[in-house]
Parts: sequence; structure tokens; C-alpha cells
Amino acid sequence: MAGAGRILVERVAGAPAVALPDRATDGSACFDLRAAEAITLVRGKVQLVRTGLRMTAPPGTFLEVRPRSGLSSRGVLMVNAPGTIDRDYSGEVRVPLTFLFDGGYPIAVGDRIGQVRLVVDHPAEFAEGPVVAAPSRTGGFGSTGR
Repeated sequence: MAGAGRILVERVAGAPAVALPDRATDGSACFDLRAAEAITLVRGKVQLVRTGLRMTAPPGTFLEVRPRSGLSSRGVLMVNAPGTIDRDYSGEVRVPLTFLFDGGYPIAVGDRIGQVRLVVDHPAEFAEGPVVAAPSRTGGFGSTGR
């Protein structure tokens, strides 16, 4: 694939060679990210889990890291979700994970720890001006119900 959809990926020297991000199924919206280190998540501590990869999004786009629902059902949460990888960030992608339960949660090299998505970056700017409020949407934080 050439052009707009090509995400350049470089392996970080010294990190285990994990699979490049890929889609689990043809219908998957995101590409799975894998751990490039063995680590045990500890309750209440945020740990930045290595992927061993650096990535560059094509012009007019950026990358977004999202949690995996399968991990959340086991008490593993990605904090700062979704995370943004700016086009000018050139460091290793790491996934900030925490564990909710007592004990620890082991992550092995190659385990799927997050997902990455290519997002179109629409040009925009902010300007002062009147904001017309919708009368039924003024409360926020659950104002439309549970």
C-alpha cells in the first residue's frame, strides 16, 4: 500500500522482535500492539509497557493507542486512553497499563497489550465567537441519563 495509509515502523535496538501491529480479523477496527518485555502489572501502579516499536503516521494523520477490551475484562486498564502519538513523536511507543485487583497480572513478550488506529487529522483553528447552547444539553457528566 503506498501513500496515505502507510505507517512506517522501526524496531527499537535491543528490544525483542515482536510482530508488527496487525488486525486480528478482517473486521477489526484497530491493529494489535504486542509487549516487547515480560512484566508483571501491580495493583494501583501505572507501568509503561514497551512495544519495541517506533512509528510515524502519514501526513494529515496521527496514531491513537486504545485499550483492549479483553484485558479490561480481566482488570487490566490502559490509563490515558485513548493515547495520542503525534506525527512528530519519534520515541518508542509504550502502553500505560494498570491492574485493578490484588496480586499481579503477568504480561509475556508477544502478548497483545493495546491497539493502534490511524486517524485523519482535520485542519482546524480556534476563534472567539458566540456559542449557541442547546437548552436540553447544559448539565454534562451524565445529564442525558445513565
